[in-house]
Amino acid sequence: MQETATVLVYSDNALTREQVRLAAGRRPAPDVPEIEILECATAPAVLTALEQGGIDVCVLDGETAPAGGMGVCRQIKDEIFRCPPVLLLIGRPQDAWLATWSRADAAVTHPVDPVAFADSLASLLRRRALVQA
Repeated sequence: MQETATVLVYSDNALTREQVRLAAGRRPAPDVPEIEILECATAPAVLTALEQGGIDVCVLDGETAPAGGMGVCRQIKDEIFRCPPVLLLIGRPQDAWLATWSRADAAVTHPVDPVAFADSLASLLRRRALVQA
């Protein structure tokens, strides 16, 4: 198991980024590595970070403006070679079809439920570890 995993968190809302940080904790599950959070408040910052590499999972806020997480997700899935898994934060359960359209690997609703979020994040970290092995 790698020592740490880098999780990119994209939201224009500092409170949402804080909720994600708190829900993820230092390690979302005992069988995944500790995580480091890289916060981005703009879509260009997300693209720059992904181009530099080293991102294990992306958490994108679907409610961010002007470039929402769903559109950013679809863009990075098309443009980033070996795009890391994406966990999308959606406004309501009925938006799950939009998460599918965006090609997100998983989705959880706002406000961030710490248990559901940690479970989804840990699942994506496990999947990423299998792909890299």
